[in-house]
Parts: sequence; structure tokens; C-alpha cells
Amino acid sequence: MDSILVSIITPTYNSEKTLSQTIESVLFQTYNNIEYIIVDGLSSDRTVEIAKSYSEAFKLRNIRYTIVSEKDRGMYDALNKGIKLSSGVIVGSINSDDWYELDTVEKVVKKYLETHFDMLYGDMNVIMPSGNMIKKGRLRKYHSSRDWNHPTTFITRCTYEQFQYKLESLYDDFDLYTRIKQAGLKIVVLNEVLANFRFGGMSTQKSIRDVITRIKARYRIYRNNGYSRLYLIECVLMELVKYILS
Repeated sequence: MDSILVSIITPTYNSEKTLSQTIESVLFQTYNNIEYIIVDGLSSDRTVEIAKSYSEAFKLRNIRYTIVSEKDRGMYDALNKGIKLSSGVIVGSINSDDWYELDTVEKVVKKYLETHFDMLYGDMNVIMPSGNMIKKGRLRKYHSSRDWNHPTTFITRCTYEQFQYKLESLYDDFDLYTRIKQAGLKIVVLNEVLANFRFGGMSTQKSIRDVITRIKARYRIYRNNGYSRLYLIECVLMELVKYILS
């Protein structure tokens, strides 16, 4: 199994409060053949200092550890940069306020050797003030982000050579998933918890203006990829649920 190099990318910006947990979830993976790339957007807090403090620990584990800090155009621009810097057969991304289960990469590589997927995602533990819940991953003809969990997503390098984040909206990740699905590439769902997600990030900001903006962004992705206008109902329902929960 250790013959498969897996690249992990974390985009950061002023993430000093949560970054250590994210980093340590990569550092202590049960799988060894990993490279880890942190792409920071010129944070003004201790984010880069905290990231650098783990350099020796990654060296001791023989994990290539790269930290880049420069001005960017947001999270998806940082991810595109990280993908270009990476060299793994499989590439995963975990945000700086989320974290992996410690055997996540091992499970992903095992599934890759079984299926040779182009894209994989799994179940996710959602951390909310009211309590935690498991959000299941699934794959069906009806297309909804309710079935897919970005923090659990792993995509092959070959696939990333065809698709990049467009830098159009905060749902660039859903757009990428949609284009990969529409292209008919091999998507595999692993129904085990792979990541932990802190509810309350930029996709759940609580204002009516934000909700309307997100509805429009989702709907544009559906229409650009040939889906029916009826998917507007899905967009409205998704954003209303997040508005209520947040």
C-alpha cells in the first residue's frame, strides 16, 4: 500500500485557533506515504508560526511538508496552487477548521487499489453547537450536495489535470464535483466517517443577503451543467435548512 503517494492540501487564512488539530490529524495518519502542503493567504495572526512549529515532527515521520504564504484570491485559488505543487497519485484537501480521522488516508488508498476511482468521498461527522451528526455520503442519479461531503473528498492527479476550481463562487467545490460527475468519471462512495466538519463556516453565514447569493450560485452551477430549472427548489431548500441550523 505504501507505494501510493497521497498529497494533502490545507488552505489557511487567520486559522490560529483551529489549525493545530487539522495539522495533527495529518501528522498522525496510520498511512505513511504522504506529503502535506499548507497554502496560506498571508495571515495576520499566528497561523504560519503554528504551521512552521510542526516542521520537525513531519521530518521525523519522513513526510514532505511544505508551507506557502502569499496573497491569493481565496480558498479555491489556494487549493489550485496546492494541487500544482503536489505530486501524489491521489490528492485530498482538508480545511483548517476540519480534521481527518487518523486512518482516513489508509482507507482511501485501500479503496483506490480495489477500485481505481477518479474521485472518492465518504461520510462526515458534523460538529454543531446543538450536538454532532453523521452526514452520509451517497451517489444517485438525483444530484445534490446533500449526498457529497467536500472534507472527505479525494481526487486523482489525472482527474485534476482535466478539472480545476473555477474561482467563481463559494460553491466552486460543488461545481467541480458536478463537472466530474457529468463527465462520467468513476466516483466511489466509502460509507465510513473520514472527516470531521465544524458547522458554521463561510457557507453558513447567517444573513438573508448571503442566503440569496448562495441560492443563485448553486442554481447557476446546476444550469451551467445542463440540469433542469426544477433544481431551483433544491437550492432554496438547502440554503433555508442551513439558515435555520446556523
